[in-house]
Amino acid sequence: MPGFVLHLGATVMCSHAGTAQPTSPNPRVLVSGQPVVTLACAYVIAGCTLTPTGSPFCATGNWITGAMRVTAGGQPLAIVGGSSACPATGNPMLPVSFQTRVTAS
Repeated sequence: MPGFVLHLGATVMCSHAGTAQPTSPNPRVLVSGQPVVTLACAYVIAGCTLTPTGSPFCATGNWITGAMRVTAGGQPLAIVGGSSACPATGNPMLPVSFQTRVTAS
């Protein structure tokens, strides 16, 4: 299933409104002038509204599925239609704003 390619400038949030940032996007491939994100790239999440006391909260996240035919540095690209999860809660990350010129499948 094709989807828009995620990049460093895309706005991604956890399911609880925390802001997610990629830790190591691929600097050799650019989309809209920004490095692309691959499935190997972890996200750090800040501002998750679940409190650290009691239930687990979103601190990190990963894309689990992405582009099947397009890679960067040998890793599949993260795309808007792919699935993701925050390991502590199992909830997905949600792309809110992203570039709409480049798709991958």
